[in-house]
Amino acid sequence: MPVVVKPEAPGDERGALLAYLEAQRGGIRRALHGLTEEQARSVPSASALSLAGVLKHVAYGERGWLRKFQADGADYDFAAEAAQWQDSFTPHEDETVESLLDLYSRAARETDAAVLAIGSLDETFDSPKVPWDEGGKRSWQYGLLHLIEETARHAGHADVIRESIDGKGAFDLVFETGAMPEPDWAAFGSEPLK
Repeated sequence: MPVVVKPEAPGDERGALLAYLEAQRGGIRRALHGLTEEQARSVPSASALSLAGVLKHVAYGERGWLRKFQADGADYDFAAEAAQWQDSFTPHEDETVESLLDLYSRAARETDAAVLAIGSLDETFDSPKVPWDEGGKRSWQYGLLHLIEETARHAGHADVIRESIDGKGAFDLVFETGAMPEPDWAAFGSEPLK
């Protein structure tokens, strides 16, 4: 939550996983709704992250995971990847929210197309060895679940940062953007969720 992910067609694991990934991507995009460039680049909470930084990071991170899936362990340059990871948290002057949203949209389409093109989520790739993980064979299902986990973590960061900027919570933004219609709270004897 805060958006309802429609149930998949029976047996459509890919559709279910991609729907949950898209729900988390939407949370990040919605966190930027209605903000100025200055607000999106601000660092209003205890975290060193800005919303523009979170957006850049998830776009680069999703593309990085897709490269790992498709490279199948070929020539992994940890130093270069680590430098790109570090840089991904801070948007450069020429990286506007609009351009980063476009980059994230392209990354999402590339990921979705690759997941839909493989024969099975059981197909494997070689995950490279890194300081925190021995690497080895991983299924696309594993990789996709990891990508959902990472995106969800950053969607949560985005929620906190946005709320620190102007007090708008995830539900406020879901209803404001039309991602989901606001329910008839009175029918449940309840006040609106925040």
